[in-house]
Amino acid sequence: MKPRKENDNRMSSFVMDDQYGIHRHLILQGVILAISVSIFFDAPDKLCLTLNRFYGWISYYLFLNMLVYVNVYILFPRYLAKNKVLGYAVSVFLFTVFSIVIMVILQDLFYDITVMNQASSVIAILLSIVSSMCTIFLFLGGISMFMLFRQWAISNRKVNSLQVATFRSELSFLKSQINPHFLFNMINNANIMVDEDPEITSHILDKLDRMLQYQFYDSTQDKVLLSADIVFLTDFLALEKIRRDNFDYTVTIEGDMEKTEVPPLLFIPFVENAVKHNPDVNRSYVHLKFRKEGDRLLFECENSKPSKPTERDVGGLGLANIRRRLDLLFESSHVLDIIETETTYTVKLQLNQ
Repeated sequence: MKPRKENDNRMSSFVMDDQYGIHRHLILQGVILAISVSIFFDAPDKLCLTLNRFYGWISYYLFLNMLVYVNVYILFPRYLAKNKVLGYAVSVFLFTVFSIVIMVILQDLFYDITVMNQASSVIAILLSIVSSMCTIFLFLGGISMFMLFRQWAISNRKVNSLQVATFRSELSFLKSQINPHFLFNMINNANIMVDEDPEITSHILDKLDRMLQYQFYDSTQDKVLLSADIVFLTDFLALEKIRRDNFDYTVTIEGDMEKTEVPPLLFIPFVENAVKHNPDVNRSYVHLKFRKEGDRLLFECENSKPSKPTERDVGGLGLANIRRRLDLLFESSHVLDIIETETTYTVKLQLNQ
């Protein structure tokens, strides 16, 4: 699949990129040359090469070039590129009639043959003229269709590039909203814990150092190993456990997660929210579960609810922003369910990778 994709990219670049313009013109010149050579031999005494016949071939070749490039640089941009189809059709028709007249003059001038010599009846003459007109019209139309396709492809690529830029900008904005808020909470919690028990300072700082490295370095990547994200979440919950004894947590992993990758900081808002809304005075818990089923990754975050409910604000972002980030990252390949009971609050996220 990868070589085919690379070939498609090369073909797209060849059609659209300006750097291949000279190559496209060389191919076009090859086609024009082939047509002019076929006309050169399509005459009496085909194998008889004379200076007059050579001049005739050069005249045909230059005339065909004029046909093509007048269409490319004048008729197409003035009419068809501006969606003036009728104006383009009329212009090409008149231009084709003019071309037939010129070709008849060239034949008479260099080959000493006329339409009347080639046709024995009016019907044959008309058929010959109509056939020539259709050939020229189709030739110019084919070139115009290619140019329309190229124009569409370039416009489509610009739109896609703009969408990608907008997507990355919006995603970066959402991630930047997560980082400062979450970092502030970590440092604030660590500061409280250090003041309460200096003996665990080293342990706290080690975890905090590892978390900050993930926060500032690993999280700048588009994808990280799920195992690294789980370590980060576990460290965060461990720091919360050190901070208050009446807090419990579990992290359950089911399935092979070794090579699974996810966007960084994807689960942090849910876990932070679960901790944030568990008051210190009550016994509380957070249970995390990661399960891999084929191409599906299932995440579950369950936390106890306080006796006095507090306003939910997922990771300082709000549920709407969390959903927006998931939509940007996974489009329709995810399912987010939030289940609330009298005693628990559960987030279930399914990612189809």
